Amino acid sequence: MVLEVALIDVLPGHEDEFAAAYAKGHPVLAGTPGCRSVRMTRGVESPSRFVLLVEWDSVEAHNDNFRATERFAQWRALIGPHFANPPLVEHFIDVPA
Repeated sequence: MVLEVALIDVLPGHEDEFAAAYAKGHPVLAGTPGCRSVRMTRGVESPSRFVLLVEWDSVEAHNDNFRATERFAQWRALIGPHFANPPLVEHFIDVPA
């Protein structure tokens, strides 16, 4: 399992519209084969900053089943107009305790 973390800065004043776009797009992302869970959080101190957390079976599941498909185009068309700049996206794996 890998965790995709996307740091998203939204245009000031677009926070509610972005949240509504995320709600519309959630099923597109969450229904992707290899997607285990999707969660969006919003900054308390920085309310125009959002963090998207997606658990994938693998980086390949993210790239091949989502990014390289029409699902990504649909997702981006919904949320992209609200971006202040391109999101910072990275993948992470758990560190054993």
